[in-house]
Amino acid sequence: MKKLILLVEDNSSDEKLTVLALEECGIANDVVVARDGAAALDFLAATGAYSDRDPNELPTLVLLDLKLPKIDGLDVLRRIRADERTRLLPVVILTSSKEDEDVLQGYELGANAYVRKPVDFVEFAAAAKTLGLFWLLLNELPRSAL
Repeated sequence: MKKLILLVEDNSSDEKLTVLALEECGIANDVVVARDGAAALDFLAATGAYSDRDPNELPTLVLLDLKLPKIDGLDVLRRIRADERTRLLPVVILTSSKEDEDVLQGYELGANAYVRKPVDFVEFAAAAKTLGLFWLLLNELPRSAL
């Protein structure tokens, strides 16, 4: 099964930039985009618009923005960690927020990493490449999380 990335991003420019950066550095994983927190949770639970997908096929990585409509990113993270099926899922907060409180709360809620989005495309592409290489190729997950 091909490794899947769930990108939770409401800004269409940041979405396109993230997908392009992943493609340009050779990461060929399918990327599913959820444009708000509720859609992300629906995808993970296979409910709502995603009720036709297998709930046991979880993404290999979640790239999670914080400032989202409907349900904010920290609440999405809280719910991911509270669900037995998704509690070990790697979640990288990928956000433009520079608030120390967001960093602290993200880690307290169980984020695996917190990455600030660089403004410059070259820096952003390098960050995406590093994220992809580490989380999709090098990182080892426990079998129960696969």
